[in-house]
Amino acid sequence: MTDRPRDVSPRLPGRVAIVTGAAQGLGEAISRRLAAEGCAVCLADVNLEGAEAVAAELREAGSRAMAVKTDVRDLDQVRAMVERTESELGPLDILVSNAGVLRSGETTELSPEDWRVVIDVNLTGYFLCAREAARVMIPRKSGAIIQINSKSGKRGSFRNAAYASSKFGGIGLTQSLALELAPHGIRVNAVCPGNLLDSPLWVDSLYEQYAERWGLTTEEVRRKYEEQVPLGRGCSYDDVCNVVVFLASDESAYMTGQAINVTGGQEMR
Repeated sequence: MTDRPRDVSPRLPGRVAIVTGAAQGLGEAISRRLAAEGCAVCLADVNLEGAEAVAAELREAGSRAMAVKTDVRDLDQVRAMVERTESELGPLDILVSNAGVLRSGETTELSPEDWRVVIDVNLTGYFLCAREAARVMIPRKSGAIIQINSKSGKRGSFRNAAYASSKFGGIGLTQSLALELAPHGIRVNAVCPGNLLDSPLWVDSLYEQYAERWGLTTEEVRRKYEEQVPLGRGCSYDDVCNVVVFLASDESAYMTGQAINVTGGQEMR
């Protein structure tokens, strides 16, 4: 669930946000939560049909929302995403760079094409989105840019060299942007979730892959990952959304250049 308590006032009233990779999973959850907190939301995704379905539900619930087909690797599409958001929803306050892909496997077997896709979407895509968001935020001397990173941005990930490299790079980019944009009143931070064990990636793919690889049941695979976490459970969408809202709000006005772990104690650096 990502619903906010009904008796709590919205924390981001009147603000305008873009969420990339918003058609499903974590991006959808973040979009719904930002809308519940009072934001007008542009849901950007290569899957326009999925993004529009979520946007339609948000509009029906009374929020201002729109969907834009966006491949974050394409500068023209990213620029159009920002321009349409400002034209239809108003001046951009918040960017959540969430779009990401995963291609795993042994390094000796990983193709250069798969490597490039992961780097292009996860790192270059973040750069392009932050670049275009910053261009409209700088004149207004305000804004919050938030990257959805990973615990794999803090330490290496077995047979996930491309993914970990893209996420390590994302933290370096976050810190560099934070230094560059601080004089303009723009804060840049990253959120590093742990394993989202109820996400489509796990439910539709990873459980079965790991069960076959290790000769376990899917339930045993889940338990194996939960046991790695000091707090004893996987990361939820709400866990991540809570931190995203905090970083988007004035409550974090003195925070920039941070990569915040949301891992139940699995990562502490």
